[in-house]
Amino acid sequence: MRQVAGIGGLGDTNKGASPNPLSPADGQTPSAGIGGLRETRRGASPNPLIPAKRLLIYGLLGAVAVIFLLPLFWMLSSSLKPEWQVLANPPVWLPNPPRWANYREALTYLPFGRYAVNTLIISLGAIVGHLLSCTIVAYGFARLRAPGKGFFFALLISTLMLPYPVTMVPLFVLFNRLGWIDTFLPLIVPAFFGNAFYIFLLRQFFLTLPPDLEDAARIDGANTLQVLRHVILPISTPALATVVIFTFQASWNDFLQPLIFLQDQSNYTLTLGLNFFRGSFQVNWAYLMAASLVVVLPVVIVFFLAQRLFIQGIAMTGIKG
Repeated sequence: MRQVAGIGGLGDTNKGASPNPLSPADGQTPSAGIGGLRETRRGASPNPLIPAKRLLIYGLLGAVAVIFLLPLFWMLSSSLKPEWQVLANPPVWLPNPPRWANYREALTYLPFGRYAVNTLIISLGAIVGHLLSCTIVAYGFARLRAPGKGFFFALLISTLMLPYPVTMVPLFVLFNRLGWIDTFLPLIVPAFFGNAFYIFLLRQFFLTLPPDLEDAARIDGANTLQVLRHVILPISTPALATVVIFTFQASWNDFLQPLIFLQDQSNYTLTLGLNFFRGSFQVNWAYLMAASLVVVLPVVIVFFLAQRLFIQGIAMTGIKG
């Protein structure tokens, strides 16, 4: 009777078996496991559709960027042109020769320094008012418990559907009776009563914060305002920066409200000053473009300095509803 010699016999039997087709042949260097698989994948031909798709996306993004940058380029080009080149036909894309004196003459034609100070005062006042009022109200809607809180929040959001012309005349009558016409108060004081959009923005951000931090502060004896000041606000920088950017842009570029509430030329803002270049029969386009470019620069600089916080604040407001 034939006996199998244990494991040794099994080894002898395997020696006689047919070779594994996946094993390397004699004289060939075996592949190093996953490394050989990677080498095989590297040698594969790339998908030709991926570069084409990427080029198409980049091409569309570049075309959209050119469309958005074209008005800014035309404003810069027109600000350096002589008056006769601005409306020349065919259009002159590059000023020949560039006239840098347009900036000096445009900014000294009117007291733009005074207008800039007025605009800065109004913008800073509106920023402080919105940060104080909107932060407190948004935290109340996000964390505090009260009967009817959902109803009042829906009522607050519904005010966003009211166009400004609906409230323009009642506001003028109210501020006229208070004696605030031709002062900065109608442009600053309403900010201390909140803004529905900023309250919604901050509330959504506060909902993404873990309540454990607040619970720990309350265990240590902190009240609601202390929790808001020492716990919530230090970690809410992105959302607060978003409110600051939006408020600064709205106040700096506002034209209608200063036109309604300001009468004395010494109280005018930059946007009202730009309107002086539009006469009844003629518009000095070169001066208007030069002054407009200088006026828009602070908004662009503020956005680029705080764009990381701005994008982060916008992205995190929609995580939890």
